[in-house]
Amino acid sequence: MNRELIHIIEQMSKERGIPKESILGTLESALLSAVRKKYGINPEINISIDSESGEISMSALKTIVKKVANPMEEISLKDARKIDPAKGVDETIESPIAINDFGRIAAQTAKQVLFQRVREAEKEAIYEEYKDKAGEIMSGVVIRKEKGCYYVAFGRAEATLPVKFTLPTETLKRGETIRSYIEEVKVTPKGPVILLSRTHPNFVAELFKMEIPEIYEGMVFIKQIVREAGDRTKLTVFSNNPMVDPVGACVGMKGTRVQSIVRELRGERIDIIPWTDDPRVLIAKALSPAAVESLGINEDEKSAMVVVNDQQLSIAIGKKGQNVRLAMKLTGWDIDIISETEYGRMRKGEIETQLEAEIQSESRMTEEDEASENEQQD
Repeated sequence: MNRELIHIIEQMSKERGIPKESILGTLESALLSAVRKKYGINPEINISIDSESGEISMSALKTIVKKVANPMEEISLKDARKIDPAKGVDETIESPIAINDFGRIAAQTAKQVLFQRVREAEKEAIYEEYKDKAGEIMSGVVIRKEKGCYYVAFGRAEATLPVKFTLPTETLKRGETIRSYIEEVKVTPKGPVILLSRTHPNFVAELFKMEIPEIYEGMVFIKQIVREAGDRTKLTVFSNNPMVDPVGACVGMKGTRVQSIVRELRGERIDIIPWTDDPRVLIAKALSPAAVESLGINEDEKSAMVVVNDQQLSIAIGKKGQNVRLAMKLTGWDIDIISETEYGRMRKGEIETQLEAEIQSESRMTEEDEASENEQQD
């Protein structure tokens, strides 16, 4: 029976990922709780389980007396000398407790405590396993959907993917394998919670790291990334190696590398932009796919005015202002976009205003000269 106990503990340790020593300690604590249930809390009781044989030994620390008044705390000199002949009155001794002395209620208590503490140990093991994985991508299987969340199985762990953190264009099905970004791992009263996201900008960054060897190996770096999940992502990339084209590395031969990421994102558009410390070039590239005709910047206010061809205006601005909004987040500059026609009108207005000011200035000068001549004649 004792070897069978060790076999059960070893199997539980393997299935639940809990160290064997932890389960043995939990079982010892459970048995101690059962003993307390039967005998109360006053006796000093020790319990140990041999990790090899499974032998359970229990004993109570008792005082040796001539006449026993409290059997749970005292032992007669005669019985004490059967355990240790050298012991005398008023000394203490470890007196064995027979395990078959447990009643049904005590055994049930031990079972309940064991299961409860094993569950707690399992939760702790899950937290320890995943607490350092925040910021990584993992693959899991959707097991159910309830209360606005998908629940995804990662081995023996269960993670939470809120519907609001899924792509607007996707509906996940039970049994579907998906990749998700681990946004947070935290401890709650109900156990560890692994929070997932497929909308976080870093989800795309981690996908690039997985798909692009140059990024994984540290030859190409993602400088900045902004995203409106389901529609468009913009990211700037650069390389310290002049022999490596960062954009080409990300795109791949005939776009194969980036297309695998686009498929994972259900068709989300991705603009890969070479990073530069020249704000004019960076802003122009950030407005991709629109082509910029000219631009001016105000470095003190970190603002820019961009002129585009009339046909490119809607592309530069994007649907509901998305393209220019993402470009501003990516670069950190305020960007105003105008068409060439509007810019021409502005320039024409400025020229007319300038001419009018010059005419007025010349008129004032003429009037002043005439007035001066009249004064001299008088």
